Amino acid sequence: MFASIRRTIGIQIRNYVKKPSPVALKSLKSKSSRETSQFFMDSRPVRVIAGKGGDGCSSFLRSFANDRAGPDGGDGGNGAHVIFQACNNTSDFKHLTSIITGSDGEKGMNKDCHGKTSDHKVVKVPLGTIIKNKSGQIVGDLNEKDMMFIAARGGAGGRGNKFFCTDDQQAPEICEYGAKGEDISYHLEIRSMADVGFIGLPNAGKSTLLRAITRAKPKVAPYAFTTLRPNIGIIPYSDYEQIGVADLPGLIEGSAENRGLGIQFLKHAERCNTLLFVVDVSNPEPWNDYFMLINEIKKFSKELVNRKQIIVANKIDLPESEENIELFREKLKDIPIIPISAKTGKNITELLQVIRKMYDEQKEIENKKKAEMNN
Repeated sequence: MFASIRRTIGIQIRNYVKKPSPVALKSLKSKSSRETSQFFMDSRPVRVIAGKGGDGCSSFLRSFANDRAGPDGGDGGNGAHVIFQACNNTSDFKHLTSIITGSDGEKGMNKDCHGKTSDHKVVKVPLGTIIKNKSGQIVGDLNEKDMMFIAARGGAGGRGNKFFCTDDQQAPEICEYGAKGEDISYHLEIRSMADVGFIGLPNAGKSTLLRAITRAKPKVAPYAFTTLRPNIGIIPYSDYEQIGVADLPGLIEGSAENRGLGIQFLKHAERCNTLLFVVDVSNPEPWNDYFMLINEIKKFSKELVNRKQIIVANKIDLPESEENIELFREKLKDIPIIPISAKTGKNITELLQVIRKMYDEQKEIENKKKAEMNN
């Protein structure tokens, strides 16, 4: 009786006590000493060639005391299909080769021996992979675990001369060649690359920020375009939630017209749920950098510019940044600006809290959409 009363009181107390907000954790495991960065490949063109069917056999049985036993040529085996399968074990397309081939079927043999049908080539791809054909049309969307897409069908095996034996033609000397497998080109893309994508000019400090908040080790150097491919890092929180953040290549003026890394960069940004603008406030008039970034994104996609945004004023450890921050805030009164120093770690904790808040809001919106679709 007393135990049940204590249990009831404990539940009531826990309901009244406000749960603490999750805090980003620092990894206890030290970073690797390897200097090579592990880039992320979120799109890849591939050529898929299915296996060829085995040829049929033309043969006649010669046995003791029966030298005219008839045709005994076996059929060839079927070639292998090439199949894409969605799984949770892969996160990008680095493991894929540019040409994926299936194995050929075996040839038919005499004594009615049929060739072996090849095992299908199953290629693992990340969950949420979109498959496009040459025309850019979406022909496959692997949005569930273990979902498969037959990218190329293997050729059928050829028939041996035993198949063509009839009452009128009891000794056919014909057989079939195995059919060729399909040869198709696709473009694979990942629907969602990361929860947060870093956007900024070259040398704005995006790679340094990724190093500061995750265990990722992107290349950092004092020259432009050190990041040519996206780098992904994971932020762990105290409630076991993990948020993926991406360091994207630098954006310059005219990227919407395919200057610099151009359209390829903007396609990377399109696969991020939240855009985090990293602005170097040590530059003169840094607000013009932000307006230029917004303008390029707007030219590329009006949908992309309407996504959730976080503005980070980086390099506040430099003396020329103090005055620029106040002017920056006056130019953008409606949008909060988070001043940080990715190099020294100043205000990094506040930034991680804002990232988590944006992430939770996005999750709530997605859950509401799913509930409406189910109803």
